[in-house]
Amino acid sequence: MVNTRSNLSPEIRKSLYRQMLRIRKFEETTHALYKSGRLTGMSPHLCIGEEASAAGVISTLNADDYILSTHRGHGHCLAKGAEMGKMYAELFGKETGYCRGRGGSMHIADVSRGNLGANGIVGAGLPIALGAGLSIRKRGTRQVVVCFFGDAATNQGTFHEALNMSKAFHLPIVWVCENNLYGLSTPIEKVSATPMLSDRAKGYAMPGVTVDGMDVEAVRAAATEAVARARAGEGPTLLEVRTYRYFGHGASDHRPYRTREEEQNWWKRDPVAGYRMKLISEGAGSEAELVEVDQEIEKEVAAGVAFAEASPDPKAAESSLYVYTEE
Repeated sequence: MVNTRSNLSPEIRKSLYRQMLRIRKFEETTHALYKSGRLTGMSPHLCIGEEASAAGVISTLNADDYILSTHRGHGHCLAKGAEMGKMYAELFGKETGYCRGRGGSMHIADVSRGNLGANGIVGAGLPIALGAGLSIRKRGTRQVVVCFFGDAATNQGTFHEALNMSKAFHLPIVWVCENNLYGLSTPIEKVSATPMLSDRAKGYAMPGVTVDGMDVEAVRAAATEAVARARAGEGPTLLEVRTYRYFGHGASDHRPYRTREEEQNWWKRDPVAGYRMKLISEGAGSEAELVEVDQEIEKEVAAGVAFAEASPDPKAAESSLYVYTEE
C-alpha cells in the first residue's frame, strides 16, 4: 500500500479539496432529488466516499488527455471539467444535457474535454481506452489515457485483453481500478485469486501499485508517477485505488451484505471531511477560506439544478436524433 505524500503547494491542496467537495455536494443533491421524486428514472449510482480517486488522479492530467469512466462516474466527469448544469440536465433527461438527455446518469460524455464517456456495462471502457491509446501512438502526440473501472471489472475478459495489448503495444494508458471492495453485493475477496488486485499487473509485465483511496494526496502522488511514465513512452501502469462507496449500489440497495460497523469505520476515514481538517491543522487553508469554498459550491449546485429544471425536454419527433444514424 503506497501512502507517499507529495510536496504540494497550499493552492493545489485547496484545489483538491474543492474538487472533492464539488463531487460530494453534486452527489448528495442528486440523491436528494431522486428520493424526493424530482429526478425520475433509474437510480443514479453515487460515488460518495470515492471522491479522492477522481480528484487525485485527474488532477495530474492535461486538458487534452483522455478519460474513460464507469456507471459510477459523476465524479470523473466533474473532475475532468464538466459543468454541473449540463450534468444535471442530462440526469433530468433535458435537451441541454451533455448527451441531449439521451444518455442519462451512466452515459455522460464530453469529448471536447477529453471525457470519452461513461458506460453502464462493467468493463466496457477498457477496450475503448485501448483504442484511444493506440490512436495517440499512431498520431505521435504526448497525450495520456486514464481508464477507470471497478474491482468487479478485473474478472472480465476485457480486462485481460486490454491490459495485455496495452503492454504489448506499449501504450500511454493508466488503468485505474477503483476497488470499493464490492461488485454490487459480492465481496471482491471472495472472487479474486489475489488479495491485492494490483498484483495482476505482474502477468502483463507492467507496474502495479495499490494506494489508499481515502487519501487524495496519496492518490495524486501515485497517479503523477504513472502518468509521467505513460507520457514519457514507458508504457501502461495498473493503479489500484482502495476506496469505499458509502451508499448502496443504487437507491434500492440497503446493503445487507455488509455490516453497519464496517460502514462506520470507513466513515471515520471520510476523504472530504478528513482532508478539510488536515488542511486547517497544517495551515494550508483557514476555516474562513474553506467556508467560502463551501458557499461557492452550494451556489454552483443550486444554479446547476435550476438550469436543468428550466431546460426544455427533447422533442418527441426528434427522439431518435443522436441515437441512430440519420438514415
